[in-house]
Parts: sequence; C-alpha cells; structure tokens
Amino acid sequence: MDLPEICRVAVRRGASDIHMKVGLPPMVRVHGTLMPLPSAPRMTQEILGKMAWSIMSQTQRDRFKADNELDMAWEVQGLGRFRVNVFRQRRQIGMVLRTIPSDVKTIDELQLPLILKTVAMEPRGLILVTGATGSGKSTTLASMIEEVNRTVAHHILTIEDPIEFTFRDRRSVINQREIGVDSKDFAAALRSALRQDPDVILVGELRDKETVEIALQAAETGHLVLGTLHTIDAPESINRLIGFFEPHHQQQIRFQLASVLQAVLSQRLVKTKSGGRVAAVEVMLNVGAITECIVDPARGREIHDHMAKGHKSYGTQTFDQAVYRLLKASVIEEAEALKSVNNPDELALRLRGIGDDWE
Repeated sequence: MDLPEICRVAVRRGASDIHMKVGLPPMVRVHGTLMPLPSAPRMTQEILGKMAWSIMSQTQRDRFKADNELDMAWEVQGLGRFRVNVFRQRRQIGMVLRTIPSDVKTIDELQLPLILKTVAMEPRGLILVTGATGSGKSTTLASMIEEVNRTVAHHILTIEDPIEFTFRDRRSVINQREIGVDSKDFAAALRSALRQDPDVILVGELRDKETVEIALQAAETGHLVLGTLHTIDAPESINRLIGFFEPHHQQQIRFQLASVLQAVLSQRLVKTKSGGRVAAVEVMLNVGAITECIVDPARGREIHDHMAKGHKSYGTQTFDQAVYRLLKASVIEEAEALKSVNNPDELALRLRGIGDDWE
C-alpha cells in the first residue's frame, strides 16, 4: 500500500489526520478518535523513509536534512491536498498528514455564528482566530476569506506555512504565498505585503514579535489583517500578543491593540449528533467596555462577562454560550454539551430555566 492509496482509504473513512510511525500501521483520526487503518501493514523505516522522500522536492530534502523536520503541502491527484509534517523521533522518520478539503466551505455550511460574515467584511483592523492545534482555525479562516471573495472586489493576500486551502478568484483577486517557497519568512512576506496593494492580509500564524509588530502596523494603515494564535480564549489571546513585547513597551501595545483589534474568535470542536464535529466559537468583538479592558490589564478578567452580556446587542458570546446554542439547535447532545463547557454546573442550571437569558 503506497502513500497515495493510504490517503485515499483514509479520506474515504472521513479521517482528518494520518499518523505514520515505524513499527505501526498507518493510524487515522476520525471524528477525534485515533485508530489503525484496517488491513494496512506495519511501517518499516525503509518504506516510511521512501514515502517521505518521494513527496519532497530537492530543496525540501535539503531543509529536512538540515533541520530534521519539515512542514509542507502535498497533493494527491484526483483526491485533494494534505498538510504534511515530517520529523525524526528516536532517530527514525515519522510523518503526520492533515487532510485539506478541496472545496472551501462557507460560514453557513460550517454552522458558524452569522456574526462572522459581518466581521469578515470589516474594512480594516485585526481579527484573531484562536484555538488548540486541530480545532479548525484554518477552516474558519478560509470560510471568512471566501466570504470576502464572494462579496466584494478586493485584493486578498495570504501568507502561509504551508499553503493549505487553495482559492478560486471570484469577485476578489487572491494571491497565496508560501513560506520557504515564495518568501523567506513571515516577517519578510508581511513587510513586502504592505507594498502589494492588499485590502485583506491573512497571516498563517502570529508567532513572533516582529510579525506581530508588522501585523499591527498593517491594521493601523487601513488593511484588514487575519491571523491565528494557539490560545484558548480572548483574554489569553490578548495577553499572548502583548507578551511578545518587553515590559516597558507593553502599555503602548495595549493602546495600539485596543485601537485596531476588531475581534477574537476562539474555537473548539465538539461532537455532533450525527457523529461528526462542529466548531463552538467564542466571539469577542472590540465594542463597548471591551476596549477599556484591553487597555487596563487589571480589567482583563471582565472580558468574559462583557462578552456574555453583549450577545443580544453585539452578537458576542462565550464558549459556553456557543455550546448552549448548538444544543438548543439540536446539533449536539446534552451529554456532549455538559462535557464540553467550562462550567457544566451553570449550564445544567440554565437547562432547567435558572439563570440569565442566553437565547
């Protein structure tokens, strides 16, 4: 069984990820559960090494030899694209492939909060999509880019490592740049982006101080910038961005962030009644008292309360409110909702009609 065949079988079974390790058969993650691929043989070092080598270009092989790890994208003809990470563990090669759907799903198809359509159409500012690895951040970002693409005539520029979803130009013109292939690094690509007349810039990940500085500058100068962070909620996301900077510079960054931040969308995947998974999205919009909470570090703990209270006025919601709405829409089971929320006791009370109105 060669690598393309492994990928075909995995995709047919609905796998989101494929894990390849010497001594084990290919393992696939289906709806969050890791399991062996049926009838697949155990991988040997020779077979797995040849598989990894066969999908790399010479430049990528050289990078892997130098770094012992490599991020790349790979396409199986007639099947789709995969995000691939090749690495070494215990002196042996390992590989993890993530399936990338060939079609970019819309906000409606993903059952995301409709407020994301409004957020995606902001003329300028910074939008953060956050969550743990594998929580669907890239899928949500792609749906927002597609919303812009279908709605207005903009120049959209994406900077990714590697390119995941590929877009077809609709009303907008979309250019996609891959780190290590089309540009040296995120900071260089983002700096160059400011001279390429973009309306919207998607940054794969805000991973260092320099990238954050340029992203804030781009947002200040009239561009809409979308980026990701590996954080679990809005307050942590704000603190993570500010934490990139020296203590004496942080208050200035707070003022800057308060002026350009449009939204923080933090998500986790929960199991649906049908056996799939759906994103429960916490939505923080920079409205009302939220701006003051960004500026004043002592008020950061108030952000969740303002999000909860702003669901009718602004369309904000906490993660627990998002799960509650999925439950009320009969997308998920009550047991899954109680298992997923941050405060199951509070949710149980609300299901009995006790507590503030979340409808």
